[in-house]
Amino acid sequence: MAARYSDQEIQSLIQERKPMPGGWRNGIRLQPKRSHDERHMDLAGDAGSEFRLILRRSKINPLDFSVILGVRVPRSNQIFRLRRYNGKGHQHTNRIEDETFYDFHIHTATQRYQEFGMREDAYAQRSDRYGDFHGALCCLLEDVGSTFRLHGSAAFSRGYRRCPLTLSGKTSTRRFRRRSG
Repeated sequence: MAARYSDQEIQSLIQERKPMPGGWRNGIRLQPKRSHDERHMDLAGDAGSEFRLILRRSKINPLDFSVILGVRVPRSNQIFRLRRYNGKGHQHTNRIEDETFYDFHIHTATQRYQEFGMREDAYAQRSDRYGDFHGALCCLLEDVGSTFRLHGSAAFSRGYRRCPLTLSGKTSTRRFRRRSG
């Protein structure tokens, strides 16, 4: 039986502090799979929850990617997806709202979609906060209670913050739009 969480439980899990382990930047080098590169990283939440960061990127289309935060369902091997930051590699439809779009978008687990028998994170909203894989990762890390230190002070310019990450042996200083409010 699939795990179910209320909106309040989902929000509490998203907000739970998730310290990034030492050397985490080197630990997220993507590994080749069939048509994409992928990496998983397990994180321990301060309240005892077990989280998994899942990174996927197409080898063919740079706009086809997912950056996912899931929580391990207690006493199971199931991962419940709390947030998923997708690229602009496909069209998305929110079936309950009958809304379709083709854009970068952020999926959020909702009680409502679970009650309708759909995947927990089937609901998504368009986002202009990122435009590539690295930016999506920065947005997720900012949004979900992960604690990590950016090199130097955060630099803002036109609402964008530089997010230096070491991926594939290179430091990325791509920009992402800071969450408003």
